Amino acid sequence: DEKTHARPPRSGNGSDQENTKKTLKDENEALKKNFTGEFETVQRFIIYKQLQWSLYSNLLKVHTCPKCEEGWELHGGKCYYFSTSKSTWDQSRDDCRRGGGDLVKIDSREEQLRLRQKMDYDEDKFWIGLTDSKEEDKWLWVDDSPLNTSLTFWSGKDPDNWTGTNPEGEDCARMGERGGADDLKCWFDRSCKDPQKSICEKSAETGRVTRV
Repeated sequence: DEKTHARPPRSGNGSDQENTKKTLKDENEALKKNFTGEFETVQRFIIYKQLQWSLYSNLLKVHTCPKCEEGWELHGGKCYYFSTSKSTWDQSRDDCRRGGGDLVKIDSREEQLRLRQKMDYDEDKFWIGLTDSKEEDKWLWVDDSPLNTSLTFWSGKDPDNWTGTNPEGEDCARMGERGGADDLKCWFDRSCKDPQKSICEKSAETGRVTRV
């Protein structure tokens, strides 16, 4: 008799593997989509914050607003004090230092012009921070910097170190005297012991936040 052999059952391993691969592929695609979406969200958030900060920066600006104490005048980022009392050059310098500054150092033609415009009367004569008391004819500012010979405003034949009233001569600089000086050339050497008004100078205070 012919023996009947039972056909072995078909294995399902192949289809299971295909299903698993498909599932993994679908999950991978879903993860990629989620990641891409989250990345784009982060990018949009960063751009939004950058725009927000840019707008805020335009609304809030920090300005350096120079200001001076009461009695001092603001010009070009510096504070000036024009004394009304008269003192020797050394005493005037001490007074300026007590106020946080020093006798004025003139650094430009524009500064000379600003100061000159404050002198309306013949009695407006002021000590400035220039002297050759350490060495004759070697003029130094109060910060010990030498006078720039291309930026001087001596009047006429000054400095002449005249000894007519003081045998020690004239070793300190004064500006003013409209009646005897033309244009901006209004510096004169005078005896440091003569009582004169004075001009003090110091840096303006800064650092105020202003909304615009």
